[in-house]
Order: sequence, then structure tokens, then C-alpha cells
Amino acid sequence: MCDLWKNTLDKPVSHGAILEQIDYALNFANSKIGSIDNLDQIKLYNAGSFFDPKAIPTSDDEEIAKRLTKFNRVIVECHPSLVGERCLRFKESINGTLEVALGLETVHPEALGKLNKRMSLDDFRATSSILSENKIALRSFILLQPPFVPEHESVDWAKRTLDFSISCGASVSCVIPTRTGNGATDLLAKTGKFREPNLDQLEDVMDSFIGTPDHRVFADLWDLERFSLCNYCFDLRKSRLVEQNHSQVVSDRIKCSYCH
Repeated sequence: MCDLWKNTLDKPVSHGAILEQIDYALNFANSKIGSIDNLDQIKLYNAGSFFDPKAIPTSDDEEIAKRLTKFNRVIVECHPSLVGERCLRFKESINGTLEVALGLETVHPEALGKLNKRMSLDDFRATSSILSENKIALRSFILLQPPFVPEHESVDWAKRTLDFSISCGASVSCVIPTRTGNGATDLLAKTGKFREPNLDQLEDVMDSFIGTPDHRVFADLWDLERFSLCNYCFDLRKSRLVEQNHSQVVSDRIKCSYCH
């Protein structure tokens, strides 16, 4: 459903390897913008769970924290089951606010189980409580029209999932249109059990939640054109979603004489 799996390893990451990647990224950013001193936040997404010792060696935590002193917010991703003492220690080791991104995906009971998340909604809520109690911000990832959610119900289930995310204290929710490309979704698509959502559906979900108090909702715009059914209005609709991501204000929908 995303392509991060392409960057995973079949063996534990060695000590120091992550530090080299962070140093490379910071130096690259420095060379592109002149200085990173004015950057407020940093995301450390590692195609896995940040607090999984096989993905990020625990022995690297202290040195990672030293490299993040300039940032007011540090965002990492993790499976709910791996949020524990290490997460709390890391939070204390950095200067800024820690934000943990969790894959909620969907509250559809049948689909969540079949997605093999190895997580229940109770697990997600329990982890969100740990984060809240320790003043760690929560960001959630939500799938629009994942496999096993009926297409005609997918917008409603995405909205229900956003409601659940907000009820768990998430300050940010990211809506990701589910796509083929990982093998499993391709096979389901071939058998008629999965179809990618379209821009109308994404806009319906976004327009319903942008402006929610104390909460920001972002549309994932990666490779967005694949979800468009009309070449004439796509650029304008993408620009609208980009602006809404930035402003968190709903603007008028684009009216296209070709597709509406």
C-alpha cells in the first residue's frame, strides 16, 4: 500500500549505519538550503519501527539525539506494540517535542484483521494513552479504501477512522489513498477484490475534517495523478489539496465541465 517495504532489510541494521544516514541527510539539506538552523522539525522515517532494535540499534539512540538538538520537533514512526520504555527514554534525551506516528489504517473490524497489522483498536488506544500521559504527540496514518473495505463504504469508514484517531488524541492524521504496487494489492486487484480510490473520495474525506479544532489532517499527495479520472481538472484539484494541507482551511471544490 506504500513502497517503503522496498527499502527494508532481511537482517538487523548494524551499529552506526543509521547515524551515517542522518549525517548524510543533514549535510545534504545544509548544502541545498544554506543552513538547517531555521528548520523547525525533522522526520526520521525508516521504513519500519523506530523503536525496533533490529531496525534502529538501541546503542545509537544517544548519538541520534545529539544530532537533533537544533529541532523543536522530532517525528518518528513506530508500531504501537513497540512503544515503551525506550520511547520514553528517547523523549527525555531530545531537546524538542517528540511525535510518534502510528499506522491506524482503518477501524473497519474485518479489514483491520485481514491487513495483518497485528494490532487491535484497543492496542492503538492503549498506546495513544501512553503517549498522552508522557506528553508525546501522536500522528496517525489512515488508509482510504484499503482492501476488504467495500468501495461504496470506503469514504464513510475513512471518516470513522479519523473520528477514532481524534478521539485517541492525535494532533495530526494523514489520509493515504491505498494503491497497488506491493504485490498483495496487485493480486487482489486482479481478482476484483481491490480497486484504488479516486480524487473525489479523497476530497470528500478531507473536506469533512479540515478545520477540526486542535487537529490537522493532511492528504498524502504522493503520485496523486494515478487517482485522477480527468486530465483537465487534475492540476487545479491537486493545487487545492496542497493549499488545504498548508492552510487547514476548506476552499471551494473545483467544478470541471468535462467530468462533472
